[in-house]
Amino acid sequence: MNITLYSFLYVLRLNEGNSTGRNIDERKKMQGENFTIWSIFFLEGFSQYPGLEVVLFVFSIVMYLTTLLGNSTLILITILDSHLKTPMYLFLGNLSFMDICYTSASVPTLLVNLLSSQKTIIFSGCAVQMYLSLAMGSTECVLLAVMAYDRYVAICNPLRYSIIMNRCVCARMATVSWVTGCLTALLETSFALQIPLCGNLIDHFTCEILAVLKLACTSSLLMNTIMLVVSILLLPISMLLVCISYIFILSTILRISSAEGRNKAFSTCGAHLTVVILYYGAALSMYLKPSSSNAQKIDKIISLLYGVLTPMLNPIIYSLRNKEVKDAVKKLLGKIPLHQTHEHL
Repeated sequence: MNITLYSFLYVLRLNEGNSTGRNIDERKKMQGENFTIWSIFFLEGFSQYPGLEVVLFVFSIVMYLTTLLGNSTLILITILDSHLKTPMYLFLGNLSFMDICYTSASVPTLLVNLLSSQKTIIFSGCAVQMYLSLAMGSTECVLLAVMAYDRYVAICNPLRYSIIMNRCVCARMATVSWVTGCLTALLETSFALQIPLCGNLIDHFTCEILAVLKLACTSSLLMNTIMLVVSILLLPISMLLVCISYIFILSTILRISSAEGRNKAFSTCGAHLTVVILYYGAALSMYLKPSSSNAQKIDKIISLLYGVLTPMLNPIIYSLRNKEVKDAVKKLLGKIPLHQTHEHL
């Protein structure tokens, strides 16, 4: 699930009961100190529903393998096919690599724990899992805004597209996305791991940062401030850029006289807009619903669906709406020769 969006909305739920999942009786206090350093964590996951775990295992492994296949294929064709060397496919390749990293950080642990009676993860594994989830979520936040700007230039300023979005500019924009996501994730993770925890039972199926922070012995104003500031810098600005880009895109499309031209313009940005809606939709649904005792259970189910389903759908969405991608896949599979003529924006 997108941790950046979680942390932005985290302050809305700071005053809710955060004692769920604490295991105070099992604390191991360091001598002379009033805090605990845990070497292992227990993941609650879906252990309350043992009959459901086998179904979830089958669902998760099928989705995970499909994610690896779909995104790896998309990366491969953008590298091998000379017709897919445009900025859109450069960013799309980065998005696919991000999805692979994100799912690989959490799904393998989930699969093992679904079939295991002891659902555990060591401290270092929890730290890596937390960092990768944060880094990929934050990077994707910035990258989606970059892709929206790319579509804006392609639709609203097509004659200067190749000049504005040249290879050097695109590489820098992709690099900024990765550096921003990785550095902010490093900041959040490093501070989160220093907070004293009064338990080691995480009420989640992964080391999600908000689930881990619910185990904190005391509320950390510094940690809350860091998460809020980082999230405000990433999420609202990214969403604002996406919205502004699509306002200009829609305005330009509506001025196109021919129906064929409008349909072509809509198709070029439809896939990206679909991914944006999927990206924010599930997370917003979690925080716009009324709080209840079953909130954490519902959050875990939505998180599971979003965490394994959305990365799988991304390459499918782009390939089904894009003739060039479909032709490149067919060429890769050796079924038919790739058409010699392609339409470029």
